[in-house]
Amino acid sequence: MILEMKVPSPGESITEVEIASWLVEDGDYVEKDQAIAEVDSDKATLELPAEESGIITLKAEEGDAVSVGAVVCLIDTSAAKPSGKNKKEAAKKEEVKETAEEVAAPVENTTYATGSASPAAKKILAEKDIDASTVKGTGKDGRITKEDAINAVPSMGEPLNETDRKSERKKLSMLRRKVAERLVSVKNETAMLTTFNEVDMKPIFDLRKKYKESFKEKHEVGLGFMSFFTLSVVRALKLFPDVNSMIDGDFKISYDFADISIAVSGPKGLMVPVIRNADKLTFRGVESEVKRLAVRARDGQITVDEMTGGTFTITNGGVFGSMLSTPIINPPQSAILGMHNIVERPVAIEGKVEIRPIMYVALSYDHRIIDGKESVGFLVAVKEALENPVELLMDGNEKKALEL
Repeated sequence: MILEMKVPSPGESITEVEIASWLVEDGDYVEKDQAIAEVDSDKATLELPAEESGIITLKAEEGDAVSVGAVVCLIDTSAAKPSGKNKKEAAKKEEVKETAEEVAAPVENTTYATGSASPAAKKILAEKDIDASTVKGTGKDGRITKEDAINAVPSMGEPLNETDRKSERKKLSMLRRKVAERLVSVKNETAMLTTFNEVDMKPIFDLRKKYKESFKEKHEVGLGFMSFFTLSVVRALKLFPDVNSMIDGDFKISYDFADISIAVSGPKGLMVPVIRNADKLTFRGVESEVKRLAVRARDGQITVDEMTGGTFTITNGGVFGSMLSTPIINPPQSAILGMHNIVERPVAIEGKVEIRPIMYVALSYDHRIIDGKESVGFLVAVKEALENPVELLMDGNEKKALEL
């Protein structure tokens, strides 16, 4: 029986995917549920599992764009699974074939004329002070012609070894092309502006130093910075609800909940999974969800549903060493908060200079819907919560807030 494998729908509104890579070869025997291909949509990369066991025949090439529901391969379910002996024999035959091809490979045709120059060409090259060995001839058997000599350009310094200068042309994945398209559209279609501030991270450093071991021991997850930033953002969104809104044509859509998108680096590039109902989560809840989503993104298991529907985004360029940046809004959201690296800097504390761990933060926002007062007030509210977490994020009881 021949089974036709069709492209399943990876999510609502997606009508086309791209074959990113085949994980098997034409004629291979595949097992049921074995991953046979990776397919890219404009939102995520997903694995395509074999629906049955059998011999596979590929019907699409890597890089092909195929419609959802289209046949991409056939599986002969009646084919017997090859034995180990047959596999070894096939491999041996392939090795013999490759050896024969190497033996039969044509020998490069070189003659006395290869790399030599005509008398007229030699004169011109001498006037230009160009070594004939650095010029590629277009004449018969590689002979350097007068025209080659006229077109030759003196090199600066040592002659270039062309074998060391390589380039590669590779098609961008559908996901990367969609991200690029969205980023350009944001710059063109929004009135994007960025405001900055700085945060003294010493209070958070002190809390993490005091409780990180007991927190990890009890909850089996680390006490990182993301929980402090997420809960600071949740608090600030309640104070400045315009930042937690979006434009839809002539209308403004506001939300009474906070679904926080977090930008993470995955094997296929930047991904932005969403922490649902972050306004209802504790420190433990946020850290557990961040870890879960980061692992799924790293392992390529993140789904389209897990990356859609956020109302605000947090991105952390600090993990890569960024001191300051102007993050681009994640559409259709209206604002994004950028975290950066933490560096010890001299600051004035009550009239005295002290060394403190300082982080610069940036809020990019759509000025069409968020005014300067709201944007600056929002970022100040985030700063205040991070610099006074016990009072503003933990209600004065850090042990209870950390569930210790």
